[in-house]
Amino acid sequence: MTEPTPETPRTSQFNPAPIPDGRVFANGNTYMANAKGGLDPIETVNAQDLLMDETVRKIVSYALPLQEQIARFKAHTNSDIVALEELLAQEYGAKIGGKKGNMTLLSHDGLFKVTVSVADRIDFGPELQIAKQLLDECLNEWAADAGPELRSIVTRAFNTDKTGQINRSEIFMLLRQDIADERWQQAMKAIRMAMRVVGTASYTRCYQRSSVDAPWQYIAIDLAKA
Repeated sequence: MTEPTPETPRTSQFNPAPIPDGRVFANGNTYMANAKGGLDPIETVNAQDLLMDETVRKIVSYALPLQEQIARFKAHTNSDIVALEELLAQEYGAKIGGKKGNMTLLSHDGLFKVTVSVADRIDFGPELQIAKQLLDECLNEWAADAGPELRSIVTRAFNTDKTGQINRSEIFMLLRQDIADERWQQAMKAIRMAMRVVGTASYTRCYQRSSVDAPWQYIAIDLAKA
């Protein structure tokens, strides 16, 4: 009979960060801090909550140094790309990337790629409220003729989130609608006039592939995409 192979313990290249264990010792007793700012005697905390607390603290203890490592990676990456740009400009009089700073860097064998995408950060001025009034007039007059999909887009576009920000993607979807009504066109003009470029955001992405004719595969750093 073959002996079972013991399970290989999980290892991590990240050392856990020291975080509080949530225990408080007072008058010879042990308490657990609760979410209301109080203390619960540890013997009154059920086993399920104790296990959950331990698991959460373990995960977070590894997440914190990982966050720091990603921040260092981002800083080093930006520094390396700037250094490359400066070196090429100084030594060869060459400039990489487009006018806005977009660029693609390739390894010599064509198996690794780093892209830099620079996008404008858009905000909206008061003209947006004029657009909203015009769109409401259109929808009210069209009534049944305006399908639920169109009404839904308009509603989502002007609904603000918890920080008071409008839904930009839905606003841009409105601009793609092909509607000839003059008020609708005036509303679209007001939206375009409302757009303000308030800065830029730079995104660096890494890719790899197994051969030069294979599709590129994104190297996910975002936990949600890993």
